[in-house]
This record gives sequence, C-alpha cells and structure tokens, in this order.
Amino acid sequence: MNAEEKEKLLDLLTQRAVYGLSADEQRELDEIQVDKTYRDDASFDLAAAAIALTEIDAREEMPAHLKSRILASANDYFGDTEQDEMQKTFAFEPKRSVASWLGWLVAAAACVALAVNIFWTRQQAPQVITVGPTPSPTVEKLDPRKDFEAMFASAGVVKALVGPPPKAPAELAQVAGDVVWSDAKQAGYIKVKGLPKNDTAKTTYQIWIFDENQDPKHPIDGGTFDVTVDGEVLIPIDAKIAVRNPKMFAITAEKAGGVVVSDRKRMAALGQVAKSDT
Repeated sequence: MNAEEKEKLLDLLTQRAVYGLSADEQRELDEIQVDKTYRDDASFDLAAAAIALTEIDAREEMPAHLKSRILASANDYFGDTEQDEMQKTFAFEPKRSVASWLGWLVAAAACVALAVNIFWTRQQAPQVITVGPTPSPTVEKLDPRKDFEAMFASAGVVKALVGPPPKAPAELAQVAGDVVWSDAKQAGYIKVKGLPKNDTAKTTYQIWIFDENQDPKHPIDGGTFDVTVDGEVLIPIDAKIAVRNPKMFAITAEKAGGVVVSDRKRMAALGQVAKSDT
C-alpha cells in the first residue's frame, strides 16, 4: 500500500466512523482493503462511539441491551492480551516503520480534534442572526423659529412688515408681524400676532403672494393656516408656483379649505415689501 492509498484509507475510515459512507465511498474502501497488510479492526468506529458516549446526558439511562453489547465489544478490542497472543502478533506481523506509525498518529490527532469540535459544537447554543431592514437615515427636523431667524438674518432675502389692512375693523387693529422670503430656496415664513382665532369648521386664513410677473388679480396661493391660540403664530409659506421678486404679501379670511381666487372682501393683514429690500 503506497502513501497516497494510506492517506485515502485514513480519510475513508474517519468518514465512515463519523458520518458514514456513500455507496461509491464504500466501494473505494473495499478496493483498498484488498491489500492484505491492512486489517479492518473497527478502531475508528469505536473511537467515534466512545466520543459520542461522553456527550450523553447522565440523566438519560442507556438501554441495558445496548450497554451490554458495547461493553462486550470493548472487551474484545481493548481487553488484556495474553502473553502468547502478543508473541504471535510479533512473530507474524512485519515490524512497523516510523512512517507507518506516523500515519496512525495523524489519525489519532484527527480523532482528538474531531472530539473537541463535537464537544464545543454541542455545548454552544446556536446563534440566530436576524437581519432587519436597513434603517433609514434620520433626518433632523429643523426648528421653524430657528430657521426663520437664520433666514431673516441672511442676505439676499425679501422682507416685509405686516400690519392691518386699510379701514380694518377694530378686531384687526393689533395685527403686526414680519415676512421673510428667499427666491433661491423658494421658501419663507410669516410671523404674525393679533389675528383673531378662527372657527376651523367654517373658516381659514390664506396667504397670497404678489410678485412682479403675476397678474395682481390672480396672486400666488401661499397656503392656508388656522389660528387656534392667542398670541404670535409662525407660518411657513407654501407657494403653489414659483415666486420671483415678490412685492407684497396678504392674508385673507376664507371658507374652510381655502379658495383658488379670493374676492379679498375679508382682508386680515398686508405686508408691503420695502424698495430697499428688492
């Protein structure tokens, strides 16, 4: 038996002891065993069985008939050898070379490594790796008041002072505030106080933007809002179309939901852009 066959033999014996052989692998083992210098003494199978026995829970009683068979087999292969039997072995078997012993040492080392692997695999609890959906990046919400202040302090924006319209009723006399708008960002705010609270089921406030390119009869809709508390409110302007160089901002009281075109009969506030801001 050459070195390659010996190595293949060790692989097949280990495979048979631990996992069992397929039909093709068994035929390959049978062909190698034709060499009479090899005795199939089942030592690999017994070693694997002994390793497996160490993992049996002590609380589980082994069936009596199985225990008897294992003990009987152990006596056959690992019992005391009579002196004359040892002499027969030494008389008829050729002396093993260092190379042959090395092969069996490698097999023994493989069995030990296998035993350690089985032990730790059974002791460790299975790790369950769950892959969740990729979290979406958190978008920091911008504080409207801080944004208003930053925009109001920046250059290149349009500003307007808000006040009551001409001939306003007494309830609108205290209306006051500021408008800031950025053409570059197409965004802005109206900060106003003094507007009466509205009944949201019936009315709403609506913002209108008059720019240099828009017919004054049809100002740009800047969105609707409600006033439900006393004091100052800060409203983001939601222009429905692009705004360029606005000249004036207005707030009207309209029916709930807003309108497409306002009759401007209930003007609530006006903000005229100063010439120096254009």
